[in-house]
Amino acid sequence: LMPTWTHQATYSLIPFIPVGEKICNNPTVNLSKPISIGFQKFGRFVGSNPWWFFLCPLLISTLLGSGFYFLEERESNDIEEQFTPVNGPAKLERQFVQQNFPLNDSVFSNQRLYTDGVYASFIAVSTSPSILTRAAFREIERLDRSIRALNVSVGGEALTFDGLCARRYKKCIPNKILDVYNFYGERFEKTELTFPFFRFGFTPVFLGYSVGGVNVSSAVLKSAKAIRFFYFLKEDNRSRTDLWLNEFLKVFPSNLSTKFIKVTYSTSLSRQVEFEANTKDVIPLFSITYVIAIAFSILSCLRFDCVRNKVWVATFGVLSAGLAVLSSFGMMLHIGVPFVMTVANSPFLILGIGVDDMFILISCWQQTNVHDRVEDRLANTYKEAAISITITTLTDVFYIGLMTPFRSVQSFCLYTSTSILFCYMYSITFFGAFLVLNGRRENRNQHWLTCKEVPEECPTDQSKWHELCCVGGAYDLHTGSEEVQPMNHFFKKYYGPFLTKSWTKVFVILLYMLYLTVSIYGCFQIKEGIDLRNLAADDSYVVRYYDDEKAYFSEYGPNIMVIVRSEFSYWDEKNMSDLESCVEDFKNLSFIEKDIFTSWIKSYKYYGYHTNLNLSAEHVFKDNLGTFLRFYSDFRQDVNFTNNSIYASRFFIQTVNISTALDEMNMLNKLRDTAQRCPVPLLVYHPAFIYHDQYAVIVSNTIQNIAVTTAVMLLISLLLIPNPLCSLWVTFSIASVIVGVTGFMALWDVNLDTISMIILVVCIGFSVDFSAHISYSFVSSKKLSANEKAVDALFSLGYPILQGAVSTILGVVVLSASKNYIFRTFFKIMFLVIFFGLFHGITFIPVFLTFFDMCSGMYDKVNKDKQGLEDQATGNSHGNNIQSKAKENDLTEKEIYFNHTFLPDVTEPCNSKPCPSVWGLTGISQDVQNSQMCMISTIPMFKVDSQTYTVHMYANHDTATFAVNGQSKCGPDDQNCVGNVNVKSEMSNHCTANNIPSIFSSFSDVDGS
Repeated sequence: LMPTWTHQATYSLIPFIPVGEKICNNPTVNLSKPISIGFQKFGRFVGSNPWWFFLCPLLISTLLGSGFYFLEERESNDIEEQFTPVNGPAKLERQFVQQNFPLNDSVFSNQRLYTDGVYASFIAVSTSPSILTRAAFREIERLDRSIRALNVSVGGEALTFDGLCARRYKKCIPNKILDVYNFYGERFEKTELTFPFFRFGFTPVFLGYSVGGVNVSSAVLKSAKAIRFFYFLKEDNRSRTDLWLNEFLKVFPSNLSTKFIKVTYSTSLSRQVEFEANTKDVIPLFSITYVIAIAFSILSCLRFDCVRNKVWVATFGVLSAGLAVLSSFGMMLHIGVPFVMTVANSPFLILGIGVDDMFILISCWQQTNVHDRVEDRLANTYKEAAISITITTLTDVFYIGLMTPFRSVQSFCLYTSTSILFCYMYSITFFGAFLVLNGRRENRNQHWLTCKEVPEECPTDQSKWHELCCVGGAYDLHTGSEEVQPMNHFFKKYYGPFLTKSWTKVFVILLYMLYLTVSIYGCFQIKEGIDLRNLAADDSYVVRYYDDEKAYFSEYGPNIMVIVRSEFSYWDEKNMSDLESCVEDFKNLSFIEKDIFTSWIKSYKYYGYHTNLNLSAEHVFKDNLGTFLRFYSDFRQDVNFTNNSIYASRFFIQTVNISTALDEMNMLNKLRDTAQRCPVPLLVYHPAFIYHDQYAVIVSNTIQNIAVTTAVMLLISLLLIPNPLCSLWVTFSIASVIVGVTGFMALWDVNLDTISMIILVVCIGFSVDFSAHISYSFVSSKKLSANEKAVDALFSLGYPILQGAVSTILGVVVLSASKNYIFRTFFKIMFLVIFFGLFHGITFIPVFLTFFDMCSGMYDKVNKDKQGLEDQATGNSHGNNIQSKAKENDLTEKEIYFNHTFLPDVTEPCNSKPCPSVWGLTGISQDVQNSQMCMISTIPMFKVDSQTYTVHMYANHDTATFAVNGQSKCGPDDQNCVGNVNVKSEMSNHCTANNIPSIFSSFSDVDGS
């Protein structure tokens, strides 16, 4: 029983366990006790100086919050920079391409770009079975003219498409299918177009990227559903081209009133612009969340007692979390940490964590004695809550995420972890100080709203409504603490006993096996990588464009560069045989179109054959190569022929049927594996590989982060939870929740990408919170059996844990209504984390702990051994009588101890006199004179018979002895009660040594030492 203190002395009789017998031995180094003592002292300091700790966080938040002035400057939402690996292989490959194959602006070729290019594009989808009609093409031609006529004025200069377009032989890059339509005119519908190549004049035209949704018979195009046009611009002056593209986005939608086609459009800027626009979506959601959090907190802390009501406490608890976000974000912005859009998820998370800590502190505050000084109440609150909120903070701080190669993850972890630390500091300073100020109001029995003093008891002539609004200050007369809330009673009277029934435990085990089976199945269904279309809002024009692109133009995928990355003897037949063998390996891949292959060396050999050149000779090969490249200007960009040496060259292969993230991952891995197996030094590249690189590292980084963080969590648990077995159960809970979240998020259509990886790291901390609270409460319980400990743990922390879980879910639930994939994914995974973490905390872990409670088993064994020794010493018959009588008297003791609270009036010193019984009392030194305490004759005390354990009530003619500081003290015959003292007991079991009933005696001063 935890001693409780008042301005008058309060004494508690508690069971004594003999010093020589260790009930549960913990071999680990445990920091829980010194941390609790340190928090107790700090709580008393805060309680003595509440205004300092209330105002200083407000001042600090104001100063640090000024960092939001730099928010716009610190925003960093570049998709490539934030959502691709920092040192991804494709970035190194791009650098090699850029150095060895510079672009030729006069001979533009989109397949040779090392970036996505600068372009505007639209897709026209026919409303009829085929788009290859004159009616549809007339509307397409009108759209084309309107785009080419677009211009924007800058400083008196008109920026037109003709002035900015990418050129080939001094002409803007045309859309060949439109040239074919214009060439054939009225005969267009009757013209047989071959697919994918159509010979137009002397040049074969590749239609695979321009015509989609095709129906082909014997290489002849019978019908098509969609046409796609590109308008490429120069890459040398992005500021000018961006102005024209923005004008395109403004003007083009007004031209979409068409009859025979439906049009979607996009530009090279669109994905980035739409991604940055998502931040506007989250601002109103955060406002709604804050209102919901305050409303829920107030509702949870609402009391039908106008004095004990915690409305203001709940409000300032939510405010504390808001101040933490303001301070941490402001500090990060002052320092210069980039602000990425993923960081916008953080305030929702911090709000949940802050409210969780608030509920834990309020729960501990309500268990303190209402008659204590407020600084002592806060000291005891901090002492009890210290480990819980410390574990919460340490496990939720995930700076380990800084090890990932994704900058979006790094920024999120920096902002969020710092916010959690501020939330922790403000909870024990700002919020604790407000608890003290509110406690002072309660001590004066003042109304929560009007702050006017109200009576403690309702006059008999007043109504129930008058009692609710004008009478307050009630508390539990037996414990001196605030009245227990109904939900706590639910956990103790109903849920806890139900959960600890044998058949319920069997059901819980079966339920857990089902949960684990489904989770493991889901883990094998998970998909990797983020779909770039998901970076835009659901109703964005970009999403509609991507949908049409996927529906009609997925047959032909990216055109891949295969690069010989060092000097190579192209004239040597053996070397060329090796290279050709590698080319065949590429062509034999299932996603490569064998017949579409672009190679300068193949064309050069064809050129040499027709000009009778012996290209097997090195000097002939090199002497004629320059002439060939001047004649075929496209190939000039494919060979780095400098100082009569070929330092690098490239050829192109065509992919097909790449439509899903899994297809992209397999394509990238197989292409790189094929290049690595080749005896010729090769590398493969396409601009899309910059984004596909996430597939190569996302799984390994997720596993690394989870493994390291889990190890740290285990260490924290071992240091802070005074039982190594429970620490292992906490670690088990981590693994179990992670498996569950991973499996169910796959079944909920959430991919493993940079967004979900962030939340999975967070998941570890939250999965610890619930199980750590329950585990710590379980091993700290003074109950003797495992089932009683489980019920006691649920009674103490079940409701605060439930409140914290619900508040966290409410903190993110509005994100489910977001139009953006990032925010919805955050909600889905956080919901799974909290739901599974809560279920582990209040269902699985309590049941599992009852199976593996070593302490209870050892305690029962000690009692059985001691009872056996007693039976041998006194004889079986006498021993049985004593045991029978002891059981009866034990029930009597419990009834007396639980149903009586004694409140005498005065304190008087008394003299020592030997007495036949031993008493244990705890008290305050200022109520003791000469190490003695008196007992007033008007109040009865107890005596326990050393043989039968019979409880005797003492009256004014009896004598009683009690121990203070280990010495036997008693009063005179006519004074044998302690004045102005509460005497109470929760003796639920006899603990004996050498057949002498013992009661633990301890003397405690005000500071609890």
